Amino acid sequence: MNDTVQTRERELVEGRLVLLAGGTSAAGRSAARALREAGARVVIVGSDAARLADAALAAPGAATERCDLTDPDAVAALRERVHATHGRVDGVLHLVGGWRGGGGLAGQSDDDFAFLLRSLDALRLVSRAFDDDLRASPAGRLAIVSSTSVTRPLAGGANYAAVKAASEAWTRAVAQGFAKSARDADRAISAAAVIFRVKSLEGLEDALAAAFVALWDDTADAFNDVVIEVGAGA
Repeated sequence: MNDTVQTRERELVEGRLVLLAGGTSAAGRSAARALREAGARVVIVGSDAARLADAALAAPGAATERCDLTDPDAVAALRERVHATHGRVDGVLHLVGGWRGGGGLAGQSDDDFAFLLRSLDALRLVSRAFDDDLRASPAGRLAIVSSTSVTRPLAGGANYAAVKAASEAWTRAVAQGFAKSARDADRAISAAAVIFRVKSLEGLEDALAAAFVALWDDTADAFNDVVIEVGAGA
């Protein structure tokens, strides 16, 4: 290991406040456990009270917040509650998602598209609500979970791939905003927006959690506007 690597400042996740948006899934529970084990403070956000209780049991010490992340007023109120109770946020992992598809183009219904679009709506609202927090943090991180289907979309998953592609575009725009903010202030970039791509999350929940925690193991410029494939070659 060279001297540059040895002396590089490492922005560890310990003590950071991380919000898991849509964190009641298996992937959310894995991420909450990994973050807590690494010493982070965690807020799990979901809309179902029973699933929130289960997620909290899986990650002792994690806080929970019930919120409809597609409702602008609800997200604004969530931000105020988080600030009042826990302080400003250092990280957001966006896990609001779901799958609907099949049947070729003819099977791509408007109802299915509206369902999938909720993920993008939630990403837009949450990333805007906590953008100032992430920019002000000495180690702000935003990450989304996208799909390898973005690079090779199929007719039967057109709705899904289109929403994922839009989510990636939004995240890259956030990354550009982080970089511009740092340039305008004549300082090193401290926040990063990252895209994780998976073929399927099934069986990769722990790998995704580890990849998210690792975003604090280097400076923001190493991760901003980066695509990381989780489970590639597995």
